[in-house]
Amino acid sequence: MNVVIVGAGSVGFQIAKQLVDENKHVVLIEKDPDRARHASNYLDCMVINDAGNNLGVLKRAGIDKADFFISVTDSDEVNMISCGMVSSEFNVPYKIARVRNIDYSSTRISDQPFLGIDYIVNPEIEAARVITRTVDHGAVSDIMFFEKTNVQMRNMTVNETSPFKNKTLQEIKQSLQIEFLVAVILRENYYIIPSGNTVVKVNDNLYIVAIEENLEKIFAHVGKEKIKFNKIVIIGGGRIGSHVASHFMESQESSFKIFNKLISSFIKKRKRKISIVDKSYEHCKMLSERFPGALIINADISDEGIFEEEQLSNCDLLIATTENQELNIITAIYAKTFGIKRSIALVKTNNYVNIASNLGVDVPVSIKNSMVNTIIKFIRRGNIRSVHSISGGKVEVIELSVKKSSRVIGKKIREIKFPHNSLITYVTRGKQNIIPDGRFVIQNGDHIILISRKESIEKIEEMFTR
Repeated sequence: MNVVIVGAGSVGFQIAKQLVDENKHVVLIEKDPDRARHASNYLDCMVINDAGNNLGVLKRAGIDKADFFISVTDSDEVNMISCGMVSSEFNVPYKIARVRNIDYSSTRISDQPFLGIDYIVNPEIEAARVITRTVDHGAVSDIMFFEKTNVQMRNMTVNETSPFKNKTLQEIKQSLQIEFLVAVILRENYYIIPSGNTVVKVNDNLYIVAIEENLEKIFAHVGKEKIKFNKIVIIGGGRIGSHVASHFMESQESSFKIFNKLISSFIKKRKRKISIVDKSYEHCKMLSERFPGALIINADISDEGIFEEEQLSNCDLLIATTENQELNIITAIYAKTFGIKRSIALVKTNNYVNIASNLGVDVPVSIKNSMVNTIIKFIRRGNIRSVHSISGGKVEVIELSVKKSSRVIGKKIREIKFPHNSLITYVTRGKQNIIPDGRFVIQNGDHIILISRKESIEKIEEMFTR
């Protein structure tokens, strides 16, 4: 697979890193010399320090042999024009553009080809989708959904008061008496594919796979029961905060129809009391016009006494979506001290996801992760149903369908030579959800949830498709 990426910012860099680690041929184009130098030092791929909307540069990058062209610069116009140039001058099967401006991404260009763009990704909408579906499931953790099964993966940070502390996974499973699997444990700066004898320690981040009913029982066991949120406060009325608010409000603005269309299949609208806090007076004026049913508060959330003055402690859920990720984390933590039951914080860097979880934020949502996962999933269409990255992309969770041409059909799992640190966590067969052991025999049509190191993904794809 040949991929040309324009833009070596956090998203472009992460996409390139994941694809390079999977032995894909990647060329990265970046106009900024500092970003280009950083990418060249850390990525084993060709990096061109030049503009991505230049035909000569694109030819030098080998665009005529590319399977995918991905433009994820900070400029919507550059991304769209670059895709348009590639579409008109070269025969590249798939063109992907990051478009942040809601006026672009909410119009017809998202529903049909425009400038030759095959797939438009809006980072704010992707992050808002993660937030709203998390709220719908109780906001107890991040949730990874899969397309062909009702199995989910959720993460749980083990604190000092957790009943799981210093117990083996086998002991935990015996005490709960329900079906689940801990697929990955993040511990400090590394990850573990655990066995039943693995001892759970404080600050471990457990990634648990099970059906939704069993996951709710597990979280209830550690004091995080699923609750209904009747009063929600959103901190920050920018694009993401507005997307989230527009979903929760009964009357939706026409400019957010694309957002509603994207998530309406799995989110039910409920009557909720919504408050939005923003320090910009002009922002608040626009929010008041857009959301007449919401309480708009013009205040700085970092001001002393704001929670008491505005009676924010009466809320069930706080969602912090400002541009300042440190402020989001601090606000989400502070809210819990006032008795707010759940908190969600928007973050921009992967390191802050783990920090926020360890500090007590119920759900840290990464803008970058939501973008990268969406694009990687599009690249891996076919029998790969869904893709989720863990530990900054070091580990991937994939859902795939077993094709009749696969060489693993009819084999027991213990007979299959999987790459090191790879694990089949769940198999859906018809209406059955199965945690397989080594004696389990793979059949045509099985839907498999599998965890593996990213450098092993290509080999696993071949095993299940050929």
